[in-house]
Amino acid sequence: MGEAQAKMKTFRASGASGGDLVTVTIDGTMEVISMHIDPIAVDPRDVTMLEELVAAAFTDAARKMKKTLQNEMSQLASGLGISPDFLSNL
Repeated sequence: MGEAQAKMKTFRASGASGGDLVTVTIDGTMEVISMHIDPIAVDPRDVTMLEELVAAAFTDAARKMKKTLQNEMSQLASGLGISPDFLSNL
């Protein structure tokens, strides 16, 4: 399993929100690798908006990573002779 986790750490997915005001990059273990917040998005009177932008960017990145990992598992399953349909039910 250690080899699989090491490989997952090499995958990257980026998500954005607010017209790219906030971007988040995660690895295949869903750890945040980097985050960028455009200074224009920072309004001390509206912290809730910034929190929502960060959450939306992370969700976007996680959705993209999930798709990447599903594709990777499908390729692995195909190489082992396992139907990709089997994995979609997990």
